[in-house]
Amino acid sequence: MNNTKSSPQPDITKSTINIYKTLLHICFFSIIVTILAIILKKNEFIGPFAILTTVSLALFVRSRPFLSVTSFSLWMIASVTAPMFYPSFFSSWGSFQLSVIVIPLIQFIMFGMGTTLSIDDFKRVILMPQAVFVGILLQFTIMPFVGKGVAMAFTSNSEVAAGIVLTGSSPGGVASNVITYLAGGNVALSVTMTACSTLIAPFMTPLMARWLAGAYIEIEFWKMMISIIKMVIVPVGAGLIFNKILVKMGEMHHSLLKLSTVIMKSLPGFAMFAICFACAIMTAGARDQLLIGRIVISIVTSVIAHNAIGLTLGYWGARLFRFKERDCRTIAIEVGLQNSGMAAGLALSVLKSQLAAVPGVVYSSWHNITGAILASWWARKKVEE
Repeated sequence: MNNTKSSPQPDITKSTINIYKTLLHICFFSIIVTILAIILKKNEFIGPFAILTTVSLALFVRSRPFLSVTSFSLWMIASVTAPMFYPSFFSSWGSFQLSVIVIPLIQFIMFGMGTTLSIDDFKRVILMPQAVFVGILLQFTIMPFVGKGVAMAFTSNSEVAAGIVLTGSSPGGVASNVITYLAGGNVALSVTMTACSTLIAPFMTPLMARWLAGAYIEIEFWKMMISIIKMVIVPVGAGLIFNKILVKMGEMHHSLLKLSTVIMKSLPGFAMFAICFACAIMTAGARDQLLIGRIVISIVTSVIAHNAIGLTLGYWGARLFRFKERDCRTIAIEVGLQNSGMAAGLALSVLKSQLAAVPGVVYSSWHNITGAILASWWARKKVEE
């Protein structure tokens, strides 16, 4: 009887392996076709096969534990690539302008982030006050000033420069919690830092953005503060309450526990789709300006430099304060991984600039890739305290 039940298992495993192999073959085939289309100037083939490359690769990497973290970044790249070739699909549907749903989509993402938090994440500051304080201090000093530096070094476009600084002035992103776990860092510290930096973002983000980006574009402090409260604090607070309600539901009845579990497991997938769709809409809006090669080069170069310097200074800044290795890794990741979705939303809602939103969109993809690489490297290095 037991043999009969267990016998199908190898077939399922083999089937799954074959699917991932097929995806890898599709990816290689798509890359070759894309390269040939570029060489032969067959523009009608470049878009579809470039998108197919990233989609097939995004599905394939989910079969590899550490590479799976980059799956989101690959979906983001696909979301940015698609509107560059087919902007009309992401600009309007009939008379309905898709740009109006970007902020609600970001609010939904923040709601999803709120469901991953609890009141205990804020209370934990009492247990590790020094690490949280230093981490947030580094977060809101290193990233804004480095953002200003790379903007001055790599771009002459005022909107792009403002977007870079705004990305640097944002709080830590929720992806940092997953990266910290994979890197063997202090997950409790990571979650607490994300929660606390998000909580003080309505004050710190407009303050740093106005101070450092005010020369590029007019920034209204109070307007940005209110936008952050509406876009981030209220949805995160609603997510916290929703999480609490689901927990209570599960405690009341076993069938409700199953329902609450299904809801909590499905939220991250919906949130990922929401941010990819929002980024596609924002890219479509700035598509004509992004076709200017020097603007794209300046944005990508700035994002790479911003992220690399942030991770490096975050780590060595924590080492300067003589924290344990696990805490240093955590602070580095928290500093280097930004809530760039919020930055893109603010660029759209407050700065009224779709081009200023693009650095945040690019940063969202890039920091997950570098975070996964760093986590993979750190995971192989034993933590010695």
